[in-house]
Amino acid sequence: MKHQSNKLQVFTLITIIIIITGLILSCENKIPVIPKSDFLSLPSLTARNFNTILTDSGKIQLIMSGPIVEKFDKTSPQYAEFKSGLHVEVFKGHDKPVAIVTSKYAKCTDNNLWELRDSVVVINDNNEILETELLFWNQEKDRIYTDRFVKITGENQVSQGIGFESDSHLSRRRFFKVTATITLNDEK
Repeated sequence: MKHQSNKLQVFTLITIIIIITGLILSCENKIPVIPKSDFLSLPSLTARNFNTILTDSGKIQLIMSGPIVEKFDKTSPQYAEFKSGLHVEVFKGHDKPVAIVTSKYAKCTDNNLWELRDSVVVINDNNEILETELLFWNQEKDRIYTDRFVKITGENQVSQGIGFESDSHLSRRRFFKVTATITLNDEK
């Protein structure tokens, strides 16, 4: 009997040692390593409900506003993203805006290439309204363009087409494929 009791005690002791060893080995203080790529995907600057005024010699050139802007400068190319939309009023020293640009999404890279998406509306100084779903603006070349449907409404004419390019004032414009041109007449 005593022999069985000693065997039971040895078995119990071995079982307890195994359990304690398992617990000690499983309780390591491992700190998870965060991949470097996760840091690169985070914005370096975030601004909410921003309103930026650009002036030159005390005269307003531009007012830009929106719900949120995020700046990513750890990427190549660097860019700013306006995920909830953008509203820009261009003054160029005048008292009233000479152009207004709105979209529900915008992105600007560090090489001054703008991408505007979703309900893009541009109103120029002649009160002509350009509407499209995608518009690119190359600031350095003063060129706007798209391969999507575009509608331009002027005082006397509505033009529609697929694909478009112009200068930023909409004065030298060209449709790649005109789908409609409607002349509006004043009824008297």
